[in-house]
Amino acid sequence: MERRLEEASRSGARVLIVRAGDFFGPKAGNNWFSQGLVKAGQPVKAVSYPDRPGVGHQWSYLPDVARTMVALLARRDRLEPFASFHMAGHRDADGTQMSGAIRKVVARRTGTEPRVTAFPWWLLTLASPFVTTFREMREMRYLWQTPVLMDNAKLVAFLGREPHTPLEAAVEASLEGMGCLGTAPAAVAA
Repeated sequence: MERRLEEASRSGARVLIVRAGDFFGPKAGNNWFSQGLVKAGQPVKAVSYPDRPGVGHQWSYLPDVARTMVALLARRDRLEPFASFHMAGHRDADGTQMSGAIRKVVARRTGTEPRVTAFPWWLLTLASPFVTTFREMREMRYLWQTPVLMDNAKLVAFLGREPHTPLEAAVEASLEGMGCLGTAPAAVAA
């Protein structure tokens, strides 16, 4: 698809690609955070982590991604016809920082600290012939077994900085927006 977009840019189309890690955020919908790590609409009793500690992973808070895209579009007159950028987002260097942030936020807000459990890949294996989402999740397992960390140097050089919400604040807003902290899901500003 990118090759086709690049070809189109040579014929006058303008293309902007922003690559980012796994999305999370308030009311973000279908993503690893809300369907793999915790369960939307339920108190967080456990954080199910998709792989073992020691494997880095990259997360992107959707409001930061949106701010990045808006900032890039505000400078569209300086963009190449085919422009692509990587976001650093939240780099979980060893695979424990996201689950740790969830645990801290839940403990602070509810007084109970959830445990971390292994993600039930075996269950996805059993159900994947019948559930398309589970089959697709299994296809992406390699991203939990191999560190994938994107370099945002080009983005920072172009914008001056990458929009970045501190991890615990982003996790808290996400959990609150998903109705996981004992409150109704929060409204999300446009």
